[in-house]
Amino acid sequence: MNRASQAKVAVAGVGLRQYKRGGATLPEQGILIRAIIDACEDAGFNPADVDGFVSYGDDKNEPVRLMPDLGTKELRWNSQVWGGGGGGIAAAFGQAAAAIISGQANAVIVFRALAQGNSGRMSAAVMRHHLNDHIMGAGLIAPAQICALRAQRMFEYHQVPHSVTEELVKASYYHGAKNPEASSFGKELDLEAYRTGRWVTEPFRLFDCSRENDGAGALLLVSTEQARDLKKPPITLLGVANGASQGWGDLIENDTDYASAGFKPVADRLWEQTGLQPKDIDVVQLYENFSAQGIASLIDHGFCTYENVAEFVKFENLIADSGKLPVNTSGGNFAQGFIHGIGTPIEAIRVLRGESANNVANAKTCLLAGGPGAPTVSSAIFSVDDR
Repeated sequence: MNRASQAKVAVAGVGLRQYKRGGATLPEQGILIRAIIDACEDAGFNPADVDGFVSYGDDKNEPVRLMPDLGTKELRWNSQVWGGGGGGIAAAFGQAAAAIISGQANAVIVFRALAQGNSGRMSAAVMRHHLNDHIMGAGLIAPAQICALRAQRMFEYHQVPHSVTEELVKASYYHGAKNPEASSFGKELDLEAYRTGRWVTEPFRLFDCSRENDGAGALLLVSTEQARDLKKPPITLLGVANGASQGWGDLIENDTDYASAGFKPVADRLWEQTGLQPKDIDVVQLYENFSAQGIASLIDHGFCTYENVAEFVKFENLIADSGKLPVNTSGGNFAQGFIHGIGTPIEAIRVLRGESANNVANAKTCLLAGGPGAPTVSSAIFSVDDR
């Protein structure tokens, strides 16, 4: 996207179906169909008129297989972000916007579905993509271990205090406790349980890690002009950036900026593209696969630095509605639920509409950051339509 295309595409509807891992009441495709219909009903839009689909992260639900249940009249666009796992979330919106702006499609669904009974555990898919023989030969057999090494670099070399991860996790559970859809609804974080939880891989204990849910999420994108005639106020897509730095990725695990979450060049392009700066962002929806990577993402986007992160990442700064920069207002991947992060863009739309369980008064902009530390990452900025 570029400045000429800003705000020409909007999210008109959202739908989310979430279950305990292994507890889905329908097969994966059935859950996804319901989420897509929910998104269309949210917008007051006929599901049969959807003519494009985009996903990310190895989703197995080919659009042509969705068409019979949706009554699709014509499929004009179907694509998936290449690799990157959760790092591709925002990039999926870039693909959808490109299809609409170029006239290839009129109404595009961005989706992700995951049910253990059909797709298995996501960790197995991640291993296929991100763990090669070089890495596994060194004894690294899970994404948590690789992210743990990068986290240790941030803590030990850059002297970032461990306390900031507790602040982020605590804020997530504060929001999740107030969100009826969240897996942690009614249950704020027990700090003693957090501090003494079992080790997953040092420095990550149990509550530093996201845990899978079954479910599906869908967002309907159309032109902003068309969205203004639909049921809900349009939330425009101001910009999207994705990619990776030279030398970044999972081939040798020897990046120059090893503590980074990979967003620095992506964030620079996003700020340049939109003409905004970190101070212009009202809310952040942050993909946190692991707590330290969430902190690294905030640093990479320029909200704080290694030197002042402890001053910025404080519980009171991260919560709605009083915080300087509310983060993960639904509870995020930690506390709301983890369906490969699709809940984060849905919450971005809800909080800008004023429909969140943890609303932020007068919020006009929301940053969406994809999976930190993935081989390729992406970010986007959504905004209230200000015609």
